[in-house]
Amino acid sequence: MKVYADNAATAKMRESALRVYAETAQNFYGNPSSLHSPGQEARSLLEECREEIAAVLGAKPKEILFTSGGSEADNQAILSAAHLGKLKGKMKIVSTAIEHHAVLHTLNKLKKEGYEIVLLPVGSNGIVRIEDVEAALDDKTCLVSVMFANNEIGTLQPVEEIGRLCRAKKILFHTDAVQAVGHTAVNVEAIGCDYLALSAHKFGGPKGVGALYVRTGAPLYSLIEGGAQERGKRAGTEDLPAIRAMTAALKEAIGELPEAAKKVTAMRDRLIEGLEKIPHSALNGDREKRLPGNVSFCFEGIEGESLLLLLDDKGIAASSGSACTSGSLDPSHVLLAIGRVHDVAHGSLRLTLSAENTPEEIEYLIEEVPKVVEYLRHMSPVWRDLQEGKRTFIL
Repeated sequence: MKVYADNAATAKMRESALRVYAETAQNFYGNPSSLHSPGQEARSLLEECREEIAAVLGAKPKEILFTSGGSEADNQAILSAAHLGKLKGKMKIVSTAIEHHAVLHTLNKLKKEGYEIVLLPVGSNGIVRIEDVEAALDDKTCLVSVMFANNEIGTLQPVEEIGRLCRAKKILFHTDAVQAVGHTAVNVEAIGCDYLALSAHKFGGPKGVGALYVRTGAPLYSLIEGGAQERGKRAGTEDLPAIRAMTAALKEAIGELPEAAKKVTAMRDRLIEGLEKIPHSALNGDREKRLPGNVSFCFEGIEGESLLLLLDDKGIAASSGSACTSGSLDPSHVLLAIGRVHDVAHGSLRLTLSAENTPEEIEYLIEEVPKVVEYLRHMSPVWRDLQEGKRTFIL
């Protein structure tokens, strides 16, 4: 059996998105910035997409900026807020220790430029406390950046409470909603954010395209110069086939959301129930306040990289919270932030589901993952030391 359980990394492109992409590339190839009829036809379709995406998010069309994806959107939002903050003498940014690297690396860049960066801790459930956010804010704070949902452990942050707090204190608020859009209800007015990033390939659109919501009146500075596209804030000819495919995928995802979320949540909970039976294992993140399709576990006594390779041999595509697969020996910053020690954090597994998964596939995962864990533990000197009492079990 083949099981694709890495939807948080990228989802399969929806048939509706594929059809729209091909149709647009073939029939609407004019440059939206051109004055001739094919160009203006393309412009009309581009603005139609802007309107439709805005409607899904509860935004105004002029508040939607098309980007190459979530990373670019995160960068532009943070750097724009930081630039305005510097002009006003406010150079403090508050975020969390579990943000995506698109946020953390941008903040690290700003730190080198003299900004004060405060990375708030999260609890063992992976959720930041609103009291900690409030305590970190002062008259030097120019931005709060807290993700809607974590990409590794799936926990949902109290973004609406944070949004209300920021509005009351007149501080800009950015949220990385890349993992949330298309999988749970997202409304910018309810959140009260000034910036929100999304990426098409997380909900069945093509890779390389996304959007940034920018509340009217919030500062926005260009990252890419060279043209007047996107109201002069993002140079480069818009990729109309990708944008239309993204729009089609998002509309379909939202239309299916209630039913799909119910189905995926049921499979998620069944998978958690099955994997919890593995001795010395632990679920990462809050059990209830998490994305419908996210299942993240740590298994003591094994390495995540070996786990992934052996699961792949069994037809299971998964990922690890450990950064070992990217060539780093350091475990996931997210897992360390929720209190997992290094040895345990290295033995992590992330299984992320979609509505295309089936209950039969879940049972296959429940059957095969424990076998692979047991096999790896049988070969592990760390596991042998744990069983012989030379080391103390943590989980």
